[in-house]
Amino acid sequence: MAKSAKAPAASERASAALALFSLAAALLALGINLALRIGAVLLALIGLFGCVTASWYAVSRRGLVRLLGAVGALIGLAALITGLVLTVISIWIVVAVAALALISVLSARYALQRTPKALRSRDRSVRDHGARGISPVHGGRPSRQAKQVLIMNLKSGGGKAERFHLARECAERGIEPVILQPGDDLATLAERAVARGAEAIGMAGGDGSQAIVAAVAAKAGIPHVCVPAGTRNHFALDLGLDRADVVGALDAFADQIEQRVDLAAVNGHPFVNNCSLGLYARVVQSPQYRDAKLRTAADALPDLIGPAAEPLDLRFTGPAGDGFTTAHLILVSNDPYQLAHPGGRGTRERLDLGLLGIVAVQVADAAEARRFMRLEMAGQVQRFGGWQEWTGPMFAVDSGGPVEVGVDGEAMVFEPPLLFESHPGALRVWLPRRAVRASPAARAVWLLTRSTAADLASVAAGASPAG
Repeated sequence: MAKSAKAPAASERASAALALFSLAAALLALGINLALRIGAVLLALIGLFGCVTASWYAVSRRGLVRLLGAVGALIGLAALITGLVLTVISIWIVVAVAALALISVLSARYALQRTPKALRSRDRSVRDHGARGISPVHGGRPSRQAKQVLIMNLKSGGGKAERFHLARECAERGIEPVILQPGDDLATLAERAVARGAEAIGMAGGDGSQAIVAAVAAKAGIPHVCVPAGTRNHFALDLGLDRADVVGALDAFADQIEQRVDLAAVNGHPFVNNCSLGLYARVVQSPQYRDAKLRTAADALPDLIGPAAEPLDLRFTGPAGDGFTTAHLILVSNDPYQLAHPGGRGTRERLDLGLLGIVAVQVADAAEARRFMRLEMAGQVQRFGGWQEWTGPMFAVDSGGPVEVGVDGEAMVFEPPLLFESHPGALRVWLPRRAVRASPAARAVWLLTRSTAADLASVAAGASPAG
């Protein structure tokens, strides 16, 4: 059974509330002098707020963030003292403000000790000590010896599974390693592992392999573990895993931090990222594509968008209910991608919306193709005249013959009609405790909406600090 995040203790809730209350009280104590000494008090207010909030970061983070927090606290303190001196207020108000500010900082330190930011800071500290010769603390084995299996493709990602000795690492953790041999059917291999009693199954390989094993896990109702041993590992990225920490992903078998995410399928074939039809799907069909992507694409594009190119037979219904008979590109993703803004572009903010992200692009000629590429590089593809983007639980594409599709980067061919479906919350995923557990698109939103003050408010309200 997955481990749920422990709710904050009463003392942590009280400390969070005290930290916020103390700051409010200190601000109020200064505010009563505002009417008479508006300029000086405003400086003191800014200095107090900056000093205390910067101190919160200094006591709850590590590394560069802690250093910046300490510098900010000193600057805020200087502004506060200057403002207090200029206001010529009572010494007792000065003492009260300083005491309340100190109470706020100390309470925040206690209240924030189990937030995700603090946990990740401590994890980084442990890894830093390990690099200096001190053994890092591993997640350990589950308290109950459940049967856990990791299937690995030794050739994926240029041989990452062998380079990181995943089979040996699995043995040390009590995880059964299963090697994908040439000629093996991956789905059958996963189903056999489930039939032997696997209670959690993982895949060390690329996104296409992840989707196949994830579908087997979803059908069996058991958790799936994603080990980023492929080339790009977009699914791992959107789950918030560190794609460079291949071995660290194995800690998910022990830590069992569970999330429910969506799966998608095209004509019953699962995918975790996206399916592409049109130009890209034609290009990836080439045997030379894997070894020479840019050259293969450059050679193929004139025949696909040039004056003599035949329109692609891809029939579908757009977001307004209009029927279309062709498109140069159709992208159907398992939850919508962030395609416009630089922060997190090309990743998905959520994997649990229960929706397909659908993009269709019509390109009239080579000049429009160049314009489209420029806008795409600038993160402004929505400005392209032939661009359509919408979401929905299902999407259908018809054609007069077999349709070439790039499924999670793998070249495939399907008989029409093609039916794309989202399966909301179909997959249980286990993640390691050290994972960020958010995609770059989600973290870009956090930078604008999430703060340490919000963490304090959540803890004070009783929300799980590690949730």
